[in-house]
Order: sequence, then C-alpha cells, then structure tokens
Amino acid sequence: MMLIVLPVLAFLLQSPAQENPKDLQAVFETSAGTFTVQFYPDQAPNHVRKFLELARDGYFNGTSFHSMVARAVVQGGDPETKNANARDKYGSGGYNMGLKREVSDLPLKRGTIAAFTVPGVETAGSQFFICVGDQFQMNGQFTAFAYVADGMDVVEKISTTPTDDKRMATERVEVKRVNVQKIPPPPPPVAPPFTTETIDELKNFQLAIETSLGKIIVEMLPDKAPNHVRHILRLASVGAFDQTSVHRVAPGFVIQVGDLNTRKEPLTEKVNGFVVPIRAELNDVRHEAGIVSMARGSEIDSALTSFFIVLGAQPALNGTYTVFGRVVEGMDVVRKIETVPVQGETPVTRVDVTMRAVRKN
Repeated sequence: MMLIVLPVLAFLLQSPAQENPKDLQAVFETSAGTFTVQFYPDQAPNHVRKFLELARDGYFNGTSFHSMVARAVVQGGDPETKNANARDKYGSGGYNMGLKREVSDLPLKRGTIAAFTVPGVETAGSQFFICVGDQFQMNGQFTAFAYVADGMDVVEKISTTPTDDKRMATERVEVKRVNVQKIPPPPPPVAPPFTTETIDELKNFQLAIETSLGKIIVEMLPDKAPNHVRHILRLASVGAFDQTSVHRVAPGFVIQVGDLNTRKEPLTEKVNGFVVPIRAELNDVRHEAGIVSMARGSEIDSALTSFFIVLGAQPALNGTYTVFGRVVEGMDVVRKIETVPVQGETPVTRVDVTMRAVRKN
C-alpha cells in the first residue's frame, strides 16, 4: 500500500490545483512584444482559477487583441479571433463559462485586468480587458482579477493599433502563446547607469547629440554640476532622448532640446522611472555661445529633461540656470538649427534628435 499511496501523494503535491496563484505569473508572447501578468486570487479566486486553466490548455494561443482605445483599454481573449477571416464575429465568443461576478474594491487603474461582461449580467468567460489608462469610472462594474506586472509599454503599444469606427482592430496583434510559470526571484539590484562614477571618471564622457542636420558633441562639466551630468548621461544612455526633436528655436538666444513630449513613442516604464526632478546646481560658468544649461519651470528645482544651448552671451541667465556642459564640436550644426523656419519659437520642420553618452576619444 505504501508503494501506491506515496506516488499519489507526490502527484497531488505537484498538482496545479495545489499551487498558490500568488506564486504564479502568465507571460503573454504577442506579435507586438511580451508582457507579464500576475493575479489577485484573494479578490477573484474563481476568475483567476479559470484564467489559469484556460491558459494552460492553450486556449488563448492564436487569439488576437480585437478591440482597443489608444492609451485607454485593450480587449482580448475571444476564441473567435483565431480565425483571421471572421472579423464580423470578433467580440462575440468566450462568454458564459459559469463565472459569477467577483467585484471587489480594486480600482480599475492602469495595468489592471478585468473580465469583460455585459455590465450587471453573469456572462464572464475568457474575454478580458486591460486598462492602459485609469478607468475609475468603471469601478465596481467588472471583476478585476489580474494586473500587468511587466511590459506595460507593450500593452500601450497594442492600444495604439489602428481601429475602425467600431473600435475594432484593423491590424492583427496575435497572442502567440501564454505561458504559466512560477514568479522568478527578483534579480539582484543594479545601480542605475552613471550612479557610482567619480567626478574624474565622469569627465571621460561626452554627450553626443545626433540631429537630422548633423552631430553636436557636448563636453560635460561634472566639477560644476555633477548631479546634472549624471542625470543627462543616464537619460541618454537608456534611450530617453531617442525619437525626440528640437522643440524651441529662439535666434540669437537659445535652441532647446530634450522635451520628452516630442518623442514619437512613449517611454517604457523602466526608462520613465529615471525622469525625476533634479535640484539646481547653480555655478559660476557664464552663459555664452555654446554653453549647455538646464531648462526648468518657475521653481528653481523643477528641471526634468529639457536643456538649451546658448547662441550668444546671455548674462541675465548667469547664476539662475544650471550650466552642465559646453559644445566642443558641431557649433556649425547649432547655427544651422538656429536658422530653421519657426512659428513663434517652434520649428516648422521637425529636427529629429537622438542622444548617446560616449567616451572621449
């Protein structure tokens, strides 16, 4: 008897039914990228159990995200979407799987995943929607059962898929597979780039500003503004300034870059974590042609990402804005940018910008 019972016990201990959903995650591999989901089993145990069951059975593989509103919501989980030629049926499948509502006080904030149903009716099944932006107006109407733990930038990208007048996707974003796995242990903490370098080590780096009109090289001044130098080099090294543009041209005064609102695509969640206000480091460097200084709002410690290159002596800026660099190559490119047509101080034609932290030759 012992030879029979022990293997059975071992099987039961390893059965998915015995796993704690809090220890699990579902990894969505899609044609737009990968994102990871974790669960709220205390608030919606039956919905979590059904989702895990369906995912393990491969139910979602080959489906597509069929409806979305840009940067608001994304809807998926309909088995009808496996047929690329049946768009007229999209949104009609996967209902009525015997799930009763498990509405909790979880807010429908960015990243929350909820079962899609007709409000007030017990129709829940495989369909779900992901909140790309906060949807607090729908709190208490849908069962929230999971959240996006990683890859929210991918979900946001999916939300910008072109749609028709019924908000149905006109391009296919397919779920290749959904893998259920244990949540791996967190990786050891890694210091953000340009955190540990000494002042002398920071002097070995320059800021390379690539524009559609040519390259500009900025020598950094860490002995004058060490935290600003770290901040700008860090943002450049993680790609924050990629796909931005020159956003201000004031001839004879400054050209200005680094506004992340000019990016063609939003920042990833990870990179966005580096966008923080930085305290002023006012110094004795005068604002003359080629000097690079940090822009800010009315508060002296409100600088974020935007900075300017001075086009001529500006004594009124001295001691008021933080100088952190000077142009050592490409001042001719700066002058080209100074001459672009503007409306007010906004370039009429986009001047594209990317930036990199580079070692001196």
